Amino acid sequence: MSELTLTVMRLGFLAVLWLFVIVAVQVIRSDLFGTRVTQRGSRRGGEARPQGRQQAAPPAPRQQSSGGRQRRGAPSKLVVSEGTLTGTTVALQGQTITLGRAHDSTIVLDDDYASSRHARIYPDRDGQWIVEDLGSTNGTYLDRTRLTTPTPVPLGAPIRIGKTVIELRK
Repeated sequence: MSELTLTVMRLGFLAVLWLFVIVAVQVIRSDLFGTRVTQRGSRRGGEARPQGRQQAAPPAPRQQSSGGRQRRGAPSKLVVSEGTLTGTTVALQGQTITLGRAHDSTIVLDDDYASSRHARIYPDRDGQWIVEDLGSTNGTYLDRTRLTTPTPVPLGAPIRIGKTVIELRK
């Protein structure tokens, strides 16, 4: 082997070794510091949501045209009963509620077992609320049953996503 070939091989090996070290340091850094989480405003109004979210309001007139503001005994809020967001309440106003780790979710879950777009809860035409798993890795559970299809949520039934439990309440 010539001297030039041997030198090029040594430099190539050195470059690969440094690339490995840089990647290893980046992985360790991301494990130590995690991803940047931005705090959302305490108001659940329009300014805390992106522009695309405000277009989800059309289901409200449909409920008013069916005869009153809400059915008697229908849930009026979504409450986080277990997990890091315990005590968080979201008023149900006829819009779709998204759950997951994504920053544009209605409820942002800081849970290792939640997917970025984990599940959604939305009203149907009869005024019932439906929970749907959006193809998450670890699944969404309603009363200890893993969801495979969109399912109506009874009042007070626990919806479990990882370590977070959410319930519909009056």
